[in-house]
Amino acid sequence: MPNSWSSSRLDLHITLDAAAGRRAGLESALRQAIRQGRLPAGTLLPSTRGLAQELALSRGTVSAAYGQLVEEGYLTTRPGSGTKVAEAAQCAQAPACRAPAPATPRHDLRPGLPDVSAFPTRAWLAATRRVLTHARPEVFGAGDPQGRIELRNALADYLGRTRGVITTPDRIVITSGHYQGLGLLSGVLATNGTRDAAVEDPGHNLFREVVQRAGLTTIALPVDTHGARVDALTQRTGAVFLTPSHQYPTGVPLHPGRRRRLYAWARSTGGLIVEDDYDGEYRYDRRPVGALQGVAPDHVVYCGTASKTLAPALRLAWMVLPPHLVQPVTRAKQQADLYTETLGQLVLADLITTHAYDRHVRAARLRYRRRRELLLGRLTAHPGLTAHGVPAGLHTLVTLSSDGPTEDELLAGCAQRGVALRGLTELRHDLDGRPQGLLIGFAAPSERAYPAALDALSAALAPAVGAVRQPA
Repeated sequence: MPNSWSSSRLDLHITLDAAAGRRAGLESALRQAIRQGRLPAGTLLPSTRGLAQELALSRGTVSAAYGQLVEEGYLTTRPGSGTKVAEAAQCAQAPACRAPAPATPRHDLRPGLPDVSAFPTRAWLAATRRVLTHARPEVFGAGDPQGRIELRNALADYLGRTRGVITTPDRIVITSGHYQGLGLLSGVLATNGTRDAAVEDPGHNLFREVVQRAGLTTIALPVDTHGARVDALTQRTGAVFLTPSHQYPTGVPLHPGRRRRLYAWARSTGGLIVEDDYDGEYRYDRRPVGALQGVAPDHVVYCGTASKTLAPALRLAWMVLPPHLVQPVTRAKQQADLYTETLGQLVLADLITTHAYDRHVRAARLRYRRRRELLLGRLTAHPGLTAHGVPAGLHTLVTLSSDGPTEDELLAGCAQRGVALRGLTELRHDLDGRPQGLLIGFAAPSERAYPAALDALSAALAPAVGAVRQPA
């Protein structure tokens, strides 16, 4: 009877009132723990034998106490399943015994989120087995603040092959997500004397706030149809944060001429280019444009993440750094949280070296390309919206006509139908006279759920007026 055996080994912290008697004291202690929410509904209790040994009581006393609480409705018991706190047990002193689960949108069309239902579970399990089968004992000890050498070796090869990045493993630092990496780097820059940093406008507001919290003053770098206006950079600007492959949120790549001007600015001023390559793998009409870092590796910090290709929950990202920044960023990482979780790094390294990661990315690219085409097809039926950006990434930006519904009105209509997406306004650094818009993601829903999400979106966008213009 495995359930009985396992429940006999469960720990349970309760305090008995000796004055009340053994059985009555046990009943009272269990009743109070259930009412206070310390024993939520569905909690498996220790076996009568196990609890009797733990509390130095007779097994008969524990059995009698359990039986009384079953009669009162606090507990439930089934042969082979052990004794559990009843689902109907009320928490009189703690009405919310369990924290409510975060509300999940019925149709999640927020930008930047992958289809986590397509996570390569089998490949991840196979890689995990290989890693654990061959793992040395030191793998389970404290990790390297810079990241496991196995993953840094794998990334150096992969990024060179797929993104044109020029690096060696000793120039890579592994972080617990891009958010952390950006904070670490911004803190190092501020400590080393950088004061002003240029950020794209519009751009990711959350990442802009990370830069600002580190002590840097952010200067808006306007974005047009050719990407960021790098001609606005000055001698005072110490760093510039860009999404050159697929600008977030407009979806345009940085024009080749502007890339050249950006390199010239960095070389002449000593300024740093921070390249967020978050959508680098997802270009649908042609081969993705190579990373900026490949042309000026001593002036560019290349940032990548597994959040969009695998899942945000993995919390795995990487920075390819110029040599002078490796030591200070590694030291900042060590001071922040010592090191990134080790086993996930080793599993990702295995996926990359066995090319399972390549296969997964290729399959995702095909799937997201179909979804983007379906979304654009639906948008053509909704007047007043203009789609922007090259065929890439995990979202499409649409701007609104000036004589139609506002951004807030359309967002409210979407929310009423259970559709979650983002507005353009919150991503702007400067708000004066800028067009309003919506960022519509097409990756997060599962394959089965995506058609219904498009139906709900279409219904929510029905009030728009005018004609949709396709991106160039």
